[in-house]
Amino acid sequence: MPDQPHNKQLPFKLLSLPRYLAATLLLCSLIPAYTSFGQNAIVRGFITDFDNGEPLEGVNVVLRGTTFHGSVSDRDGVYVVSQIPPGDYILEASYIGYETYSENLSLAAGITVTLSYALVPDLAFLDEIIVEDEAPGEGAANVVAGQQTIRPRDIDLIPTPDVSGDLANYLTALPGVVSTGDRGGQLFIRGGEPTQNLVLLDGIPIYQPFHVVGFFSAFPSDVISRAELFAGGYGSEYGGRLSSVLDVSSRNGNKQDFGARLSIAPFVSTATLEGPLATGSVSFLASIRESVVENGVERVINQELPYRFGDRLAKLHAVLTNKSRISVTALSTYDRARIGEDLQGSIIDIDRTTNITWENRALGVRYVMLPSALPMLGRVNMSVSQLRTESGPIGDPDRLVSVTQYSTSADVSYSIGQSNYDWGIFTNTYTLDSQLGGQYQNIDFNREFVTEVGAYVKTVVYIGSGLQLSPGLRIQAFPSKAQTFYEPRLRAVYVQGPTRFSAAAGKYHQEIVGLNDRRDIGNVFTAWTASPRQDVPSAWHFIAGVQRSLNRSMEVSLEGYYKDMSNLFISEWTALPRFNTNLQNADGWSSGADLRFEIDKQVFYSLVSYGFSVTEYEAKQRTIPIWFGNESEIFNPPHDRRHQITVLSKLRTSLADLNVQWKFGSGLPYNQVLGFDGFIFMDGPVDLFERPAVPRVIYDRPYDGRLPTYHRLDVNLERTFNIGPNANLAVNAGVINTYNRDNLFYFDLFTLGRVNQLPFVPSLGLKLEVGS
Repeated sequence: MPDQPHNKQLPFKLLSLPRYLAATLLLCSLIPAYTSFGQNAIVRGFITDFDNGEPLEGVNVVLRGTTFHGSVSDRDGVYVVSQIPPGDYILEASYIGYETYSENLSLAAGITVTLSYALVPDLAFLDEIIVEDEAPGEGAANVVAGQQTIRPRDIDLIPTPDVSGDLANYLTALPGVVSTGDRGGQLFIRGGEPTQNLVLLDGIPIYQPFHVVGFFSAFPSDVISRAELFAGGYGSEYGGRLSSVLDVSSRNGNKQDFGARLSIAPFVSTATLEGPLATGSVSFLASIRESVVENGVERVINQELPYRFGDRLAKLHAVLTNKSRISVTALSTYDRARIGEDLQGSIIDIDRTTNITWENRALGVRYVMLPSALPMLGRVNMSVSQLRTESGPIGDPDRLVSVTQYSTSADVSYSIGQSNYDWGIFTNTYTLDSQLGGQYQNIDFNREFVTEVGAYVKTVVYIGSGLQLSPGLRIQAFPSKAQTFYEPRLRAVYVQGPTRFSAAAGKYHQEIVGLNDRRDIGNVFTAWTASPRQDVPSAWHFIAGVQRSLNRSMEVSLEGYYKDMSNLFISEWTALPRFNTNLQNADGWSSGADLRFEIDKQVFYSLVSYGFSVTEYEAKQRTIPIWFGNESEIFNPPHDRRHQITVLSKLRTSLADLNVQWKFGSGLPYNQVLGFDGFIFMDGPVDLFERPAVPRVIYDRPYDGRLPTYHRLDVNLERTFNIGPNANLAVNAGVINTYNRDNLFYFDLFTLGRVNQLPFVPSLGLKLEVGS
């Protein structure tokens, strides 16, 4: 068995920790599970959609008898009701938009019953309810201590040049999320760097899922079931990153009927196929997207856009028994870009253009099971993920980086009454290869191997009067570095009527770090390495917020946050932004507040959000006193966007749906240039007339300037036509950058030439859906 070596080795690693802390925590968390099961019964199982076999999350399962007991299904459709006294009960499973299922049960002492149900959609009310109601915790204003649940329905609210929505386009509309704009594939979340975001697809780490054109990622709304965004303060089940977590779940293919989708739009074309391999038990889902920029939007605007991208996703899901499920997910993406060319096709400097490419490859297996006699849910994940990035001429790159991660984890969840207990163990093995052409002088890049082992434990306890506490602890050990980290976590929610208060705090470390020379505004090349020194980057998160439902269709939320970061690695301040660079340590902090107001009615939807944030770094390199006369230099990094505003509206009519989005962002910091010179290394007698000088930039203080503000208006119209039995045609017509704002994307520090974001772009897209 593949997991046997892991299971034999890991306890030794954990028990070697001081005071046997890991073993003690696991043992203590197990004790409550065995205190009262012998006299009581357990009912558990899976709940799915009758039409397609998709798991249903949020289903209320209650048992009514001499006593009342209940549970809610999770993202796998699993429910567990424990501590049920023997007797006769009526079991009811109810969910918005589905017919309620009811069954009589007679339960004996100590019995464990597995009952799985497929709920039938209530067609008479489904369309209206989907418009009017959301599950608890969903919607842009439903933020719980930095956590937000995102559904395909939310994503499809955002105007897009494609017929289908994309998760990337939705994320950039949220306060606290800073992007590099229409291009670049970089997201900064509440002061963190892109390499400090943990992105998961069905439990598989994906290092760079965002495409070079900022509207798109590896997660189109057609293939995902949900996404959980933790902008900070995430629980102990997550680790290895300093800033945020994006946990994406792909949907399963239809287990009853075959279906297909074909779409064409100015940026991408998509083909999706799904259906049963064994009706009711095994299904597949396959999706291919390919950019058509050269034959689409380039011809529409009559300008060259040197960007190509695509992705492929495949998923197999199988019901093994009434107690177990298994899924296999595979993902492949690629991006090609040429930085240094303006939109009119004229080269700023032919010697200064850079080809950037990155490719993701990922494969993962996920196994979910219900043990025979306990109210437990077990999950086992095994995956391999690889990112390869190149910079320079195609076929002969100047810089090349590859990171490969092998991951195995086992997680257990169990319920005792209203309390939940979770723990897990994990191993990660990293292979890091780099050929950087001397970019980072003080780091020896070649090939590195890093192993990580650890465990976590957390519990969710409901205390009277609406208070819920979720304390946790994560332990991470790096045997190759002889380092161990202890990370306490705490999340809390207090509900009082229509008002919900939430808070979170936690400690985080990141041993595998990404390095990027952000002194150059257009630099998107990132090198991955183990922490160069023993000083591992770390952060404390603190979040507090309040959310209130004003009525059935109006909600408002306000959330503040603070992140304290230590031992960051940034580029040393020198006059060589494109060539050799030393690294320096820096500390930093980020704080801010997000305000959201949301209206969701049957014919009208609107979201107005405002985000305020401040991010500062303090660098302490040895040459700072020479440059600036200070022992350290405090500055705002290039993702320090102070103000963000998003206004989003959707009007639903009998003719078409109208989507409108306006976004505003204050100017980002950049390096002001004072002048240029040439540098010649005097390594002996040198003929100054013969040896060419290396061009250098003479900077002002770090990031002391601000770029112009960013704002853009996008509009589109959507309508779906029924063209036959089980066949629909969706038409999407819209405009990106309606008033043709010249928003800056890239500013060449040597020539002071600029490359703008996308201009006014009209679009027309078609999507054909057949079958399921």
